Amino acid sequence: MKKITIILLICIAAIACKKSTFLDNKSNNALNEETVFTDSVNAISFLTRVYMEIGYSYDKDRYEAGSTEQATDDSEYVNLNPARRPLILYGSTYTADNTTVFNETWVLPYQNIRRLNLFLSKMPVMPFKEVTKKRLIAEAKMLRAWYYYNLLITFGGVPIVGETLFPGDEIITVPRSTFSNCVDYVVKELDAAAADLPIDQMGNDYGRVTKGAALAVKAKILLFAASPLFNGNTWPSVPGGTKTPERIAVAGYPNFDVMRWQKVLDAAEAVIALGYTLNVENANPNPGYGFYNMFLQRRNKEHIFFVNQPPNRDFETFYLPQTRSGNRSGNPTQNVVDVFPMVDGKSITESPLYNPQDPYKNRDPRFGYSIIFNQALWFSTSTNTKIAVNTYVGAPTDGFYQDAGTSGSSGYFCRKTLDEGLTGNSGTTNRNWILIRYAEILLIKAEALNEIGRTADAYGPIRELRSRAGINAGTDANYGMKIGMTQTEMRSFVQNERRIELYNEDKRWDDVRRWKLAETFFNGYNKLMSPTRVTISPQFPTGYKYDIVNSLRLHVFKERNYLLPMQIGEMLKNTALIQTPGW
Repeated sequence: MKKITIILLICIAAIACKKSTFLDNKSNNALNEETVFTDSVNAISFLTRVYMEIGYSYDKDRYEAGSTEQATDDSEYVNLNPARRPLILYGSTYTADNTTVFNETWVLPYQNIRRLNLFLSKMPVMPFKEVTKKRLIAEAKMLRAWYYYNLLITFGGVPIVGETLFPGDEIITVPRSTFSNCVDYVVKELDAAAADLPIDQMGNDYGRVTKGAALAVKAKILLFAASPLFNGNTWPSVPGGTKTPERIAVAGYPNFDVMRWQKVLDAAEAVIALGYTLNVENANPNPGYGFYNMFLQRRNKEHIFFVNQPPNRDFETFYLPQTRSGNRSGNPTQNVVDVFPMVDGKSITESPLYNPQDPYKNRDPRFGYSIIFNQALWFSTSTNTKIAVNTYVGAPTDGFYQDAGTSGSSGYFCRKTLDEGLTGNSGTTNRNWILIRYAEILLIKAEALNEIGRTADAYGPIRELRSRAGINAGTDANYGMKIGMTQTEMRSFVQNERRIELYNEDKRWDDVRRWKLAETFFNGYNKLMSPTRVTISPQFPTGYKYDIVNSLRLHVFKERNYLLPMQIGEMLKNTALIQTPGW
């Protein structure tokens, strides 16, 4: 009981020290288990504490000023210290005795699962009307399912503690459930939560989870369950002694079943039926502006599940170059630049519009809204005009320096989610951290349609995305997509479209793993752009020469890293745990 009271005090203190994102709470001073849960404001504050960490997977401070994006082929980490968390994943140097990454991926979710179980156990004494209790129970169940979802996609099957509230000093010996049982449990919890959650949260409750959020997380967990990493994966290349039947069962389904993709489609359709829409702003003269502006809005019909942040400049501080008072982190790679098509919707290898010495002209508008390139314009608060960002070699500011000591390490900076009216140290904007948006649901639908053999129907959701993006429809109204793609061609196309649309939203690491393509994409050197200033000529019409170079670091991915291991210290505490295949 003493430890539970301490946890309560920590939770409420955390709320009291932060501006509430959801409610203007005023808690009583005498805080103990009775006063917390018998007081309506304190009880809501306790649940709000759990909300504060739902965005940990998207938090740019999660990996020491970096997200999982910086462990992928889409982003280059400016720090060269191999002990940094993104670089542990980047170089496959993770070990089963690592605690830094494990604390973020295991300890934090289970801490919040325990808080939610405590909250649910105290519901009978809370002074709410039954209708409010019903909604709060649904919120807690949805949030608990979200934390389990993050555990599952990282580790495979994990211990399911259900409603059990273990005392703080008890030795827990709950075994890992099979992946199948974990998925069934999470889906059941999300269905129950969705039934009692509202479609919209109004007023001060805006930002709390909704029916759409619960159903969207359901679509996401089913998406992972249907994907190659979990759907029939027998871990062919890891040592035989590390892939017993019990280990394979916690790592996924031993058998492949295409009908798992039908469940994904059904779940995506359920979200679509709720009336979410893409943010389209045709009144703006800039094609595709709705794609960019959607990230800067507090309320938008494209947002489904998000962290309702107070006014902030989080992303400007993280991504902007030093001349805009930013930390120039998360530099985009040439790898991701090259996957953005041209404005005709065709790839840079297929479109006649592409010129490698004028490489940023006539690109898909999403490219310009996502990435700052050499000579891209950015608003200057000091001159009140837009001025060019220089990323060329030897530039006096923001130039290309591959050692990343003073400036960019890739020739690019991130633009997506950034407000041009801010700098890294001044101004704020009202913006959410978006965890799931409607565009992703359309991509999930397209992927599922293709996997169940309805390839022709998979074009529809992609057309919606490309139309909003500002890509030219073309005479066939197909937005540059090849007519009559095979299932294999469409699979690669959807994967590429997902990479473009969801660039830098912390999806790439998990997507490439679930497709079981990490050994293809995450081995070798990332590609970087090294511009050089030259005399304008027919060969170099922009006055810059563009050369592609390798990153300093070698990207390494081993099969066992598709799922993280149980940490050795955790296995010593819980002797019922079995290890992940390959470890």
